[in-house]
Amino acid sequence: MSFAGVSLIRDGKLWPSAPAISDAGSASGYHLLVVEGYSRTKADVLNGKSIESSCFRVGGYLWTVRYYPNGVWTSHTDFISAGLILAQDVAEPVKANLEFCFIDRADKQGPSHIRRTKVFDFPIKSLGRGCPDFIRRDDFEDSEHLKDDSFTIRCGVVVIKDVDAKATASPFVTVPPPDMQRHFADLLASKEGADVTLKVGGEKFSAHRCVLAARSRVFKAELFGPMMEGKVTAGVIYVKDMESQVFRAMLAFIYTDSEPELEKGDDEDVIWQQLLVAADRYDLQRLKLLCEDKLCGFINVNTTTAILALAERHGCDGLKKACYHFLATPGNVKAVVATDGFDHLISSSPSVVKELMAMLAP
Repeated sequence: MSFAGVSLIRDGKLWPSAPAISDAGSASGYHLLVVEGYSRTKADVLNGKSIESSCFRVGGYLWTVRYYPNGVWTSHTDFISAGLILAQDVAEPVKANLEFCFIDRADKQGPSHIRRTKVFDFPIKSLGRGCPDFIRRDDFEDSEHLKDDSFTIRCGVVVIKDVDAKATASPFVTVPPPDMQRHFADLLASKEGADVTLKVGGEKFSAHRCVLAARSRVFKAELFGPMMEGKVTAGVIYVKDMESQVFRAMLAFIYTDSEPELEKGDDEDVIWQQLLVAADRYDLQRLKLLCEDKLCGFINVNTTTAILALAERHGCDGLKKACYHFLATPGNVKAVVATDGFDHLISSSPSVVKELMAMLAP
């Protein structure tokens, strides 16, 4: 297994102790996450929140390790959790086997407290897998893994390559690529077989109940569950508090699973923000992540406060980190503080401002 780099967390922050991206050069490798100041991470990082390593490369893919001092889920508040995150977009799911363990002392032979996982699929960027119950916190604090308020986690990654289908395919038959997305897009455009109408603002949209229900559990509850009688009137669903162009983009994603095409313009970032809200409302997690990724490209002095508040309200951890990364530059934070948006951020999201001040404190 090849060495893939080291990340240093000191006093709750990631320090540049190694190159941002190291290359293991093979389908297996490991990354070391060194934590100095465990007690501060335990006090400052809440349940469900994490500290993330720098990127490293194994098997041709970019990864990051996440360390959760107070557990990744509410059911694991008594545990330290560890996870691996796919840090790039992929055309096809990546299969990987993970191993988490502690590296205690240089004079000790081999790692300790080894936790191996099953083979996981990483179908999309920012999806995490790992060990929510890596180690119970009380056991960890009484162990030799923790020394001088510091410890090291080793994350081993084995990327499992599928057999190349082209190498075994018949030379006499050419199988075309999947075209299901095109067929569903045509179905939406033609309205053939549509059995429900959605009214958004002053515009009506025709759709298919089964498609909506299959893609969104919120639509499933509205169309087939206990919510149906209150939401559907004479075959019409009234969607409130949403612009028609935002709903159109969301509907296109539901049918094609592809990034919606929005008109370029001065308010493009606003539409992506509204689309993220819609995706969260209808539990379309992939669309929500697509919106997060797009909004990272719109972060600037004039938009940071609005995007940061949005990320806080809708639990967008990656987008929030992107805003903090922008604000880590002294010139940027000074310019943002001078805007009216920062005054609104103070009143609407004081916890974010408090977290920002703690991050920028020397």
